[in-house]
Amino acid sequence: MADTTKTATLSFGDTTLELPLHSPSIGPDAVDISKLYGQGHVFTYDPGFTSTAACRSTITYIDGEEGVLLHRGYPIDQLAAKSHYLEVCYLLLYGELPTGTQLEDFERRVTQHTMLHEQMRNFFSGFRRDAHPMAIMVGIVGAMSAFYHDSTDIADPWQREVASIRLIAKMPTIAAWAFKYHVGQPFVYPRNDLDYASNFLRMCFSVPAQEYEVNPILSRAMDRIFTLHADHEQNASTSTVRLASSSGANPFACIAAGIACLWGPAHGGANQACLEMLKEIGTPDRIPEYIARAKDKDDPFRLMGFGHRVYKNFDPRAKVMKQSADEVLDLLGIEDNPTLQVAKELEAAALADPYFADKKLFPNVDFYSGIILEAMGFPTSMFTPIFALSRTVGWISQWKEMLGDPEQRIGRPRQLYMGATERDYIDVENR
Repeated sequence: MADTTKTATLSFGDTTLELPLHSPSIGPDAVDISKLYGQGHVFTYDPGFTSTAACRSTITYIDGEEGVLLHRGYPIDQLAAKSHYLEVCYLLLYGELPTGTQLEDFERRVTQHTMLHEQMRNFFSGFRRDAHPMAIMVGIVGAMSAFYHDSTDIADPWQREVASIRLIAKMPTIAAWAFKYHVGQPFVYPRNDLDYASNFLRMCFSVPAQEYEVNPILSRAMDRIFTLHADHEQNASTSTVRLASSSGANPFACIAAGIACLWGPAHGGANQACLEMLKEIGTPDRIPEYIARAKDKDDPFRLMGFGHRVYKNFDPRAKVMKQSADEVLDLLGIEDNPTLQVAKELEAAALADPYFADKKLFPNVDFYSGIILEAMGFPTSMFTPIFALSRTVGWISQWKEMLGDPEQRIGRPRQLYMGATERDYIDVENR
């Protein structure tokens, strides 16, 4: 529980208020304005809520100035190097790293729920063949509440637990089937003898005509992508999940809302935008031209995949992702892929340029994840669905935490109204 012994003084007009000042375990203090309107009859104005703490949380901590990302206190680079995705899922959901027995039980429970209800196959065929996979995922996840009635009662802790496991387990199947439908290939069912990342890759790339063996380097890279995107504090999609759940909506509807928000190019679509930029550049000889354009403040062009709204230092996830990108490119080769050639040379050129270093515009996690997914054979339309798959556990952890928070109530942001004042209606013949 945060410290509430300190206060902050707010003065405006003839009014002076003493507001509680909360001190977190890490990070800046927070002024408690929950009673500001009742005591002072004023609101705060904070577009984007960038200076507002909307909840207490014990899950993820970010220090953008120092480039720090912690899950339950553990640095993300340690988790990505020493752990794996389902172990991180357990950590986010339950607060501690699991024992061997606990991890084995958790992996078993997830594996048992990877299949979808067979009737849900019909939902996919209802979409046009050129439907974006994210559109399919929004629809399928929202429809899960029509099939899994025994896990929609948010007041029942057991049903919340079942819904959590189901969503983590079924999201790879949903994403893989969205991919298969998109490319016109038959669905591939999950296999219980494969790990989480390998199972996803097999469901995406296996075909009935031949055997498919998952390369361990690709599986490890996929697992790292899942791990590095598992949660990222109170971002737009996570806040959307929390806002939707504040109304009492069922978990599948809340996660579908999060997927819809993630779809935006300023959020989950950033790595897709990065690859599209690389394809626009086209060939390595054009990199100096685009570097110059990125430095020109009058040119609308920006280097996608460089810098981050939160991190004013090196993105702590990017170092681990770069290692995976190097491993994947070494395995698969880039000689015949001009996009990946551009990516490697653009990375080198930007890192060597003092302009980008001075402005802290380092390659971020989206830059490297896009390179890896492109090299694996995923179209850019699948980048955001894979992000949604990864982030599901973060959304669920935040959703469960919110439901257990006695201070939370239905979300109701205020506004600074700038429209017309009250006026009388004029009959149409007199207008």
